[in-house]
Amino acid sequence: QVQLVESGGGLVQAGGSLRLSCAASGRTFSNYAMGWFRQGPGKEREFVAAVSWSGRMTYTYYTDSVKGRFTISRDNAKSTVYLQMNSLKPEDTAVYYCAASGNIATLRRSDAKNVDYWGQGTQVSVSS
Repeated sequence: QVQLVESGGGLVQAGGSLRLSCAASGRTFSNYAMGWFRQGPGKEREFVAAVSWSGRMTYTYYTDSVKGRFTISRDNAKSTVYLQMNSLKPEDTAVYYCAASGNIATLRRSDAKNVDYWGQGTQVSVSS
């Protein structure tokens, strides 16, 4: 089992920044690809970003709408994944979920049903 706990959400004005954190406990963190999904009001849960670690290199992936604005990173020593969100827009308003999967492809193709572990979610609200 892996437990994921998100933090860092809140209310921010358009153009502002937030940093989300997801602390993992349980099984070996470095074995998992980690990602962030979000679910806006009346919308399906969608992929935002993911990061994998090969043992030597880190690989990152983003959905097009956040490229250049969001940065995902991981600290294997702290078993934590981060999402730095800059230049926030009202359309970024959503509940953001941390996700862990043994397969990076599961995260990249937004295959929410096959994600191994989910966090409880943290609300991000961006006012115009």
